[in-house]
Amino acid sequence: VQLQASGGGPVQAGGTLGLTCVGSGRSFAWYAMGWFRQAPGKEREFVGSVSWDGGITDYAESVEGRSTISRNEAKNELYLRMDRLQPEDTAVYYCAAGAVADVRNSGEYQYWGQGTLVTVSS
Repeated sequence: VQLQASGGGPVQAGGTLGLTCVGSGRSFAWYAMGWFRQAPGKEREFVGSVSWDGGITDYAESVEGRSTISRNEAKNELYLRMDRLQPEDTAVYYCAAGAVADVRNSGEYQYWGQGTLVTVSS
């Protein structure tokens, strides 16, 4: 059972990132799924999440209004699109899935991807 995140790389400030997280080994259709990120020297932080049915999304204040999280249950995939990137968005981005009560609490997620590095240059 694993999650595989991809789509990271270098991006110019003002640009857009598009990340994909593919689940394998089981269906994550009944789990909430989320994106977290960890910048160098900082703790992992919540980016956003989507409910098991895709009907409810939640975003960190720092990315709200310029980010979209979605999922495709049939493909067992999770997506993150983020516009107007800034250098402070540089981080390793992780996807996660779980039966969570607090979607912003990383400790409640049971499954994690390996992370994909996004580097935003000015």
